[in-house]
Amino acid sequence: MSTARTSRGGEEARVAIVTGAGRGIGRAIALELARAGYSLCLAARSRDELEETRSQSGLPLERALIVLVDLATDDAPDLLIGAALDCYGRVDVLVNNAGWAPPRTPLLKMRPADADRMIALNLRAPIALTRLAAAAMTSRGIGMIVNVASSAAIKAPAGEAVYAATKAALIAFTRAAFHEMRQNGLKLSVIVPGLVDTALIPNSKRLDRAAMLSADDIARAVMQIVNSPAGVCPVEVTLEPQIDPERPR
Repeated sequence: MSTARTSRGGEEARVAIVTGAGRGIGRAIALELARAGYSLCLAARSRDELEETRSQSGLPLERALIVLVDLATDDAPDLLIGAALDCYGRVDVLVNNAGWAPPRTPLLKMRPADADRMIALNLRAPIALTRLAAAAMTSRGIGMIVNVASSAAIKAPAGEAVYAATKAALIAFTRAAFHEMRQNGLKLSVIVPGLVDTALIPNSKRLDRAAMLSADDIARAVMQIVNSPAGVCPVEVTLEPQIDPERPR
């Protein structure tokens, strides 16, 4: 296992893993972490997108590891955490951002494969990654894990039954694990954003994209959590646009 790379200042660089780092919210979070001096482990399925994130980060190759992985597969969490530890020897921050949902679909018309993928990617993978990262962090008595949920967990819109269920479960998991992790000196939090203007949200005449949250809004919230003192780290942070993007116009 190699030692962690050093930052420009010569000190041992802190290491952050970001899932779904190839675009949108994940890319914005990764870039904020890079600006804060973190070395990165960037995880997603598209090499081209991850290469673009790495390029935009301005980090040298040895401080921006790319891991191509489909987190819906059973062995992916072990592969990802193992790759980060093999490269850097430590994990300081884990951001479980990767998630997926098909277009809004009535439950009776939903394909079982789509439901299975949502459960695997939106819930099972963050749970496994949290467990593995926390085990590595506990030996050093410091670390931060941020899970990215969705306001769909609260609003439970029609056509998003399974997606809403996975995000609601992720919130409940974070709340419960929060109490366990803090006993080991770790911080754990979940962000619950409203609609975010990314490519995952299709255009609609009834949707005001200008009123949506931006990926940068989520990234800044993540950094506020990461930088919070352990004793006052919030277990849950809700972010909503000032104006409802789905309001009648």
